[in-house]
Amino acid sequence: MKKLIYLFLIVAVASCTPAEQAKEEIHGIDVANMDPSANPKDDFYRYVNGGWLDKTEIPSDESLWGGFSQLVKVTNNEMLIILDEAVNSGEYGEGTDQRKASDFFSIGMDSLLAEKAGATPIEDLYAAVDGISSLADLQKVVAELHISGFNVFHNAGVFGDLKDSQMNSFYIVAAGLGLPNRDYYTKEDEKSVDIREKYVAHIARMLALSSASGSTNPADYEGDANNIMAIENQLAIASLTPIESRDFSRQYNKMGIDELSALTPAISWPDYLSDIWVKDVESFIVMQPKFMKELNVVLNEQPLENLQAYMKWHIINKSAEYLNNELAQADFDFYSTELRGTTEMKPRWERVLGKTNRAMGEALGKLYVDAAFPPEAKQAALEMVDNVLLAMKNRIEGLEWMSDTTKEQALRKLAATTVKIGYPNKWKDYSGLEVEKTGETYSYLGNVLNSDRFQHKEAVEKIGKPVDKTEWGMSPQTVNAYYHPLNNEIVFPAAIMQSPFYDFKADPAVNYGGMGAVIGHEISHGFDDQGSRFNAEGNMINWWTEADQEQFDARAQVLVDQFDSYEVMDSLFVQGKLTLGENIGDIAGLSVAYDAMQIYYETHERPEPIDGFTQEQRFYLSWATVWRTKYRDEELRNRVLTDVHSPGMYRAVGPLINLPTFYAAFDIKEGDKMWKPDSLRVKIW
Repeated sequence: MKKLIYLFLIVAVASCTPAEQAKEEIHGIDVANMDPSANPKDDFYRYVNGGWLDKTEIPSDESLWGGFSQLVKVTNNEMLIILDEAVNSGEYGEGTDQRKASDFFSIGMDSLLAEKAGATPIEDLYAAVDGISSLADLQKVVAELHISGFNVFHNAGVFGDLKDSQMNSFYIVAAGLGLPNRDYYTKEDEKSVDIREKYVAHIARMLALSSASGSTNPADYEGDANNIMAIENQLAIASLTPIESRDFSRQYNKMGIDELSALTPAISWPDYLSDIWVKDVESFIVMQPKFMKELNVVLNEQPLENLQAYMKWHIINKSAEYLNNELAQADFDFYSTELRGTTEMKPRWERVLGKTNRAMGEALGKLYVDAAFPPEAKQAALEMVDNVLLAMKNRIEGLEWMSDTTKEQALRKLAATTVKIGYPNKWKDYSGLEVEKTGETYSYLGNVLNSDRFQHKEAVEKIGKPVDKTEWGMSPQTVNAYYHPLNNEIVFPAAIMQSPFYDFKADPAVNYGGMGAVIGHEISHGFDDQGSRFNAEGNMINWWTEADQEQFDARAQVLVDQFDSYEVMDSLFVQGKLTLGENIGDIAGLSVAYDAMQIYYETHERPEPIDGFTQEQRFYLSWATVWRTKYRDEELRNRVLTDVHSPGMYRAVGPLINLPTFYAAFDIKEGDKMWKPDSLRVKIW
C-alpha cells in the first residue's frame, strides 16, 4: 500500500574503512577533508569537500557514497548486534514481536534454505497464472497478487483523504511498470534506448531462470519479453510524467463505482473489491484516470497469453531477491549494475536486515530504542525545533510580498504543526503476522509475502475510519526524516539524531547547519509548491489569495530556472520542476536554521572562532559537508530522471547562492563565481 508522504532522502549506505572509523572521534568540521587551495567565493563545494573528494572511492557495493552515509552503516551494524543479543538473551519468547523480527531475519539469512528451494516458492503463483482461461480468472489472480504485494497492472492504496485528512480513503493506483518511471519508456536518447533493449533481455533471462517446466534458454522467451515490454510501454505512455505526478490535484479524482466501472469496464470492480477484502466502499480516488482507461484497452486487446507472461514477469521481478543466488544475482545485474552502476551486491545480512526493517520496522525499533537512543538526544532536538519554528514564524511575519490574509493562514498552519521525535508513543502490533520457520514449504519469500498480506489487511481495515495520527511512516532506526502534508507533521526518527546531523560534543553552528537545517527543511515542506496546497488541518484546500499565489509561483520559477541550468553530465540537466519542492525546502530550511542559530545565541555563549572559522562560516561549512556525495555515472543519471531531490553537490551549493547571510559570511562580491545579482536570487520564505 502506498503512503503519501514527503521524504527527505539522505543517502545510500556504504562500508567505511578503519581510517574513516577513526574520524568519528572528530567533532565538527574535519579540515583535512577541505581543499584550502580552492576559493570558497568561486567553488564552495570544492573548498569544503575537495580533500574528501580526492581520496574517497565509492565502495563496490554502492552506487553512491556520501560523506556521512556511514551513519546508516553504523546503525545497521548496531541493529545486527542488537538482534543477536535479543535472540541470545532469552528475554523474548515465541509470539513476541521482537522474536518474530529475529525469526524473520534468521530465515532470510539461511542461504542454504534459499538454494535448496530455488524458484519453488513461486511455483504455485506461476501455476495460478497458467490456469487462467478468461479475464474473470485473470482478475481473481491479479487480486491475490495485489494482496501479496505484487504491482500487477494497477494496485490499491489506503491513506488519508486529500480533502478530508481526518478520514482514510481508498485509492486506485497506477502500477505495473518494471522500469523506474515513464521517462525510461519514452525518452529516445541513445542511453534510454540501450536500457530498454537490455531490459527486454533481462525479462527473457528471468523468465528462463524461473521456469519450472519450460525451457531454460532466454532466447526462447524473447517473444514473451517483447510482448511484456509492449504492454508496459502502453501503460507507461498513459501514465503521468514524474513532474506531473508531483501535482496532488491531478491525482485526486473521486468517483463512485459506476464511474470507475465505466472507466475500466474490463474489470468487475465489485468482485475485485471482494477479492482484496474490501467491503462497503462507496467512493474511490482514482489517481490516474487516463492510465485506468488505457488499462482497459490492454485487457481487452492483448491476447491472454501475453497478459499471463506479463503477470509471470512481475511475479519473478518482485520475488527474485528473496530466492536463490542465481536469481538474486540476475536481478542485481540489471537493476543495480545496469541502472545504477553498482558492481557488487551488499552482504546478505545487510540486504535481509533492510527487508526486515520494511516488514517489521517497529518490532526492531523497540529493540533499537532500548539499546541506542539516549534521552538527551530527544531533548536537544526539541530545543532546536522550538528555535526553528520561532525563526519560521518570524520569517512569515516579515514577508514583504505576502498579504496579511495569507500570512494569517500560514501562521495558523505553522502553529498547528505536530512534531514527532525518536519513536512512536504507541507501537505497532504484529500479532497478526505469521512468520514461518518450520514445515515443508516455509521460505524467505514466503515470509516476505506473509508480511505484505499482513500490511494489506491492516490497510484495508482502515478504509472509512478516522486516520490514526499517532502512527509513524518510518521506523526509529531509519536515518531519515519526513513531512506528512495530510497530518501536517514533521517526524525525526531516533537514528537521525546522531553525527553528522547532531553531535552534542560539536559546536552549535555544526549542529544547526546539520540537524537544524534538516528540521527547517521538513517544516518548510509544509510551505513548498505542493505542501502549501494543504491547510493547517492537512486538507487540500487553497488558503492563498490569487495575488499571493502569483507572487509565489513567480519566485518559484526563478528557482526552477536556476536548477534547470545545472548540467550534471553531457546534455543531462537537473530537472528544476521535478526537484522544486525539495529545493524550496533546502533554501527555506537553511534560512530558518541560520536564524534559529542566532536565536540560540541570544541565551547561550557564542564560541570563539574554531580553526579560524566563525560560527556563521561553520554553519555553512557543515551544510556543504552534509551533502558531499560521489556518484557512479549510472546512478547519477537514474537520480536525475527519478529523484525529486537534486544531486548532493547541487543541494550543497544551490541554496547558498540565494542567501545574503552566506555572502556576508564569506565576503562574496560581484565578480565571484558564487555571486548572483539580487534580481536573480530566490526569495520565498
